[in-house]
Amino acid sequence: MTITLATLNAKYIHAALGLRYLLANLGPLRAQARLREFTIHDRPLDIAEALLADTPRIVGLGVYIWNVEQTQALVELLRRLAPELVIVVGGPEVSHELDDQAWLAQVDYVIRGEGDRAFAELCARVLEGRRPLTRVLDGGLPDLDALALPYPLYDEADLEQRVLYVEASRGCPYRCEFCLSSLDKRVRAFPLAPLLTAFDELLARGARQFKFVDRTFNLDIRRSAAILEFFLARLRPGLFLHFELVPDRLPDALRELIARFPPGSLQFEIGIQTLDAEVGARISRRQRLDVTFANLEFLRAQTHVHLHVDLIIGLPGEDAESFGRGLDRLVAAGVQEIQVGILKRLRGTPIARHTEAFGQRYEPRPPYALLANDAIDFATMQRLRRFAQVWDSFWNRGDVPRMMRRLWADGSPYARTLAFSDWLFGQLGRVHAISLVNRARALARHLIEARAVPVAEVEALLEADFEAAGRPSPTLADGGRRRGKREAPPKRQRQWLR
Repeated sequence: MTITLATLNAKYIHAALGLRYLLANLGPLRAQARLREFTIHDRPLDIAEALLADTPRIVGLGVYIWNVEQTQALVELLRRLAPELVIVVGGPEVSHELDDQAWLAQVDYVIRGEGDRAFAELCARVLEGRRPLTRVLDGGLPDLDALALPYPLYDEADLEQRVLYVEASRGCPYRCEFCLSSLDKRVRAFPLAPLLTAFDELLARGARQFKFVDRTFNLDIRRSAAILEFFLARLRPGLFLHFELVPDRLPDALRELIARFPPGSLQFEIGIQTLDAEVGARISRRQRLDVTFANLEFLRAQTHVHLHVDLIIGLPGEDAESFGRGLDRLVAAGVQEIQVGILKRLRGTPIARHTEAFGQRYEPRPPYALLANDAIDFATMQRLRRFAQVWDSFWNRGDVPRMMRRLWADGSPYARTLAFSDWLFGQLGRVHAISLVNRARALARHLIEARAVPVAEVEALLEADFEAAGRPSPTLADGGRRRGKREAPPKRQRQWLR
C-alpha cells in the first residue's frame, strides 16, 4: 500500500470516524490506501512493525489527547526505522500550540483542523514529486455537500463489535471556554437525504448502535425531528442512539418524537458542566437553568431516555462545595448518570486566559487535568479525583443503585459519596481496579460500620441489587440473616464483609 492511515484508539470498541473520512475522500488514491487501527494498549514497537510491513510511502496518524504520548513514541521509531517515510499527523492535539510540541520536528507535515480534503491533496502532491514547502497545512472548512460519506467503510466486525460514530453536522454556536468547539466559526450541516440513505444502509447491514458526535444535535429542530422520525420508522430490537443535546432547547416538536422511543433505545448526553451562574458566565457558558430543569423533568417523567449529564470539577472560581451542590441538584432531578470530569486545559482553548487570575495549575502532560487552583488545593483535588472514580464505578455503572441510595438517605449524595471514597481509599489504598463483588462488599461494610445500617437491611439491599441484574448475590457465609447493629459481627460475617 502506498498510503497507510492509522491511529491508536482508547479502546477497541471505539472506531476512528476521522480516519474513515480521510480514506473515503482520497479519490483516485483510495485504491492505494489502507486503514489500520490500534489501541493505546498496543506497544509502539509492535505498531511500527505492523505499519512498515505494508511498505507505505506515506503514513497518516490521527493524534488525540488520549494517544499523543504513544503516537510520539511511534513517530520516533518510524523515523529511525524508515527515514524515507513521509509522516503526516493531524487531529485536535496537533492543531494548536505547535511550538510547544518539540516532537513534531520529526514529522514531515502537520494538518491543522479538518483534513478531509487537505490530506488527499497533500498525498497527491507528494506522490507526484511536488511536495509543499510549508510543513504546517491548514485543513480549512471543507464543503460538507461535496464530501464522500465514510459509513460504507465500517466493516462487518465494526457493525458487530464496535460503537459506530456518525455525525449530521459539524461545529457549535456556543463559546464554552473549556471546549475546542468554542473555536468553531459556524455550524455546518451535511445534506440530509444522502445522510439518511447511508444510515439506512448501515441498518440493513445490521448496525444497531449509533453515536452521534454532533456538539448540538438539537440546534436545527427540523433536521433533528427528521432524524428522529427516520429512526422511529425503523425501530428494531437492540437499536441504540446517542445524541448530545443543548439542555434548554427542547420544543414540543421534539418532545413528542422523543416520547415515542421505547426503553433502552435513546441516550442523551447533556452538558450542564456547572450550576453556578457566576462561574458559567465567567467561562462563556450560556444556559437557562430553569428551562433546563423543566426539560430534565419532562425527560425523566414522560420518556424512556437515559440521561447522561456532564459536570466539571475545577472551573475557575468554583469550589468543591459549589460543585457538590450542583451534583446534589442533578441527583434530585432524577438523571440516571452524572459524568464527573476534572477540568482539562485542552490545547488552544480560551480557558487558559483564567490561569493566572484563579491560580489554575494543570498537569504538564496529557490529559492536562487541573492539579489545584485558588479554590481547591491539591490535597482536596486528589480527594475529588478519587470521588469522580468512585461515583462512576459505584453509581454510573448502575450495579448497586439500592445500596447507593441507602448511602445517601437523609443526606447529601455528594457529601456521603465523598466520605465513602475517603473511607475506601483508607481501607484499600486505591479506589479503582476493584471487582464488582469486592465493590459491593466494601460498600456493605461502609454502610454497616460507618453509617450504622443494620446488617439484615444491607444484605437485603445487596441481594436486591444483584438479583435485579441477574447475577448471583454474595451472601453471608452461613446463609443466615441477622438483625440489629453491627458492633460485634460473627466471624463468618467478617469473612463475607472482608
